Amino acid sequence: MSIQLTRHAIPEILELTPPRFGDHRGFFSETYKRDAFHALGIHNDWVQDNQSFSAEVGTIRGLHFQVPPTPQAKLVRALRGAIFDVAVDLRRGSASYGRWVGVVLSAEKWNQLLVPAGFAHGFMTLQPDTEVLYKVDAPWSRDDERAIRWDDPMIGIAWPDVGQSPTLSDKDRIAMTLEEFASPFNAGE
Repeated sequence: MSIQLTRHAIPEILELTPPRFGDHRGFFSETYKRDAFHALGIHNDWVQDNQSFSAEVGTIRGLHFQVPPTPQAKLVRALRGAIFDVAVDLRRGSASYGRWVGVVLSAEKWNQLLVPAGFAHGFMTLQPDTEVLYKVDAPWSRDDERAIRWDDPMIGIAWPDVGQSPTLSDKDRIAMTLEEFASPFNAGE
């Protein structure tokens, strides 16, 4: 069996679902295999894995990204629980600049989202005690880290209604808007 690949409204955003093989003990899955990803045209050199835990439903993390010289692509999946995962195009000159794609990632669905460099990334937890794991292809850099507001009206993300106000970090609460961000990313790079 091969990885199921789904393209979304912004074609660079890829949803990948690796096969799971189960029996009475549970299951086994190769969640990342370089050769299989290369066969799909995905050639990122993953250098770091990051994991987050969010206890509350409605926790929002993002919209985060890094600027050059350390832009990051991310391969995101939910280990436990579920998230509404979002990627926002920050590439000037792109037909989809400022547009977003949102995908529910869950431990049950076993899907992953590839968010290329040049996109902001964020997610909202849909279940309590959610754990997220994501690979990045550049190390974290405090100097290059940036954030755009999760509720920027210019972007207009349709976050799920989870019946309560979002839980945010102070950093995410005061992030800049897309209009305030002078993007160093260009389409076609």
